[in-house]
Amino acid sequence: MRRYGFHGLSYTYLMHELERIAGASEANGRVILAHLGNGASMAAVHNGRSIDTTMAFTPAAGLVMSTRSGDLDPGVVAYVARTEGMTADGSTTWSRGVRPAGVSETSSDMRDLWSARRATSGGRRRRPLLLPGRKWIGALSAALGGLDTLVFSGGIGERSPAIRARICEGLAFLGVRLDGDRNEASAPVISANGDKVTVRVIPTNEDS
Repeated sequence: MRRYGFHGLSYTYLMHELERIAGASEANGRVILAHLGNGASMAAVHNGRSIDTTMAFTPAAGLVMSTRSGDLDPGVVAYVARTEGMTADGSTTWSRGVRPAGVSETSSDMRDLWSARRATSGGRRRRPLLLPGRKWIGALSAALGGLDTLVFSGGIGERSPAIRARICEGLAFLGVRLDGDRNEASAPVISANGDKVTVRVIPTNEDS
């Protein structure tokens, strides 16, 4: 068995763009690429080579996505099979049950979830991407031995200042600190001046 790498076209493009924008020195440093959209994953890149990814044997692992479950305890499969009479072959059902629509009982669209969070007190159930995203940045930083550059991309990563800010909360111990005004403007660099980690927003292109 081999691990499944996904968003390869996006990550290849982002690394080329990072080198073009910031130079070879930054591109060859310790980089985390966060492709957050309808599909979501992160990759740790060092010296221009991917060394780890949030996905595993299938693209369903890692972060919760609109149509995929993200990491799922194998015990859940046995438990639901026993209590609900489902079979382990119901992979589509598993993903539907624990993707954002299933977790929030609202929608798979992060815009809907964010609006619902503001309108209700059930915010903790409606944030399927935020804490896992933060945890994965910490884990990938450990795999890299530190972090120099964090890149947000994909439809959510490029366009949602609120989600970027919430994911980065609590990552100051890694040197991640956002500039509020730059983040709200989705500027190319959204980290504060002189910070240890440069946080960037780079629009991706999966067609090249």
